[in-house]
Amino acid sequence: MYEEPYRWIEAVGNRRQYLDEQFTMGAPVVALAYADGIVMLTVSRGTPKLYEIYDRIALGGMGHPADLEKLRFSLLEMAHVEGFNRSPSDVTGARLMKYGLAPTIKQAFEEIYKAPFIAKILLAELGVKPERDLFLTINYDGNFEERRGWAALGATNAVQLQMGRYIDSQPGMAQASLAQAVEIGLSAWAVGSLAQTSSGGSESEPSSVVESGVKAEAEAVPDTSTLLAHVRKTVVEKSLECVVLERSGPGSSKYRALRPHELGGLLPPAVRASDAH
Repeated sequence: MYEEPYRWIEAVGNRRQYLDEQFTMGAPVVALAYADGIVMLTVSRGTPKLYEIYDRIALGGMGHPADLEKLRFSLLEMAHVEGFNRSPSDVTGARLMKYGLAPTIKQAFEEIYKAPFIAKILLAELGVKPERDLFLTINYDGNFEERRGWAALGATNAVQLQMGRYIDSQPGMAQASLAQAVEIGLSAWAVGSLAQTSSGGSESEPSSVVESGVKAEAEAVPDTSTLLAHVRKTVVEKSLECVVLERSGPGSSKYRALRPHELGGLLPPAVRASDAH
């Protein structure tokens, strides 16, 4: 009987190791605020990873497509029920995260005799004013985080921190145009993608080792031309997805997926020369 708690802890540890390995080959997701709203982007191989959840809320995810779809539909249902029973203003990213996603994902992770969700999710909520824009991310274990300015999904927390360091190093994001935001987002995506490739996405090291590794990697971030070259190489075989939440957009829904011809005009020349689609 006394061994049961230790068996549970061991099982949870094994589950973390298994899940960490599942995200190693996944594509990062980046969302960041710019002058006129929020832009979110990633790459995919056929199956979309970016969606509208409600008028001012967009979702990005990495993980198993079936798990992402299940969680997405759950959020859609909750958002529309909330909007119908209460009011559209009551549908917020924080509410969806705290009362919808987090309990569901945490319960699935801790019930060791059931399959966990192989999913990480990012919610971006457009505020009425720029200072009210909100970004929320949730890990496969139900732990979530709120941020301002940007958010990222990567194979590990170390990878996400490295992507964030790159975004924070770019001046004038609050006044950036959509084209500038797309370039910074693509570069940050490449930082995460290259970090996952070089590190293998391992998160089994002690935190002090991880932190020192992140610092060393941050100091050795490739220059912009190298990052965009990696994007160009990647989108030859995969599709580039990009959506925006536009503060000045018409109607109540501020979500808009950028069509290929529009996205092509926003891409940096170094990427535009590729066969991106």
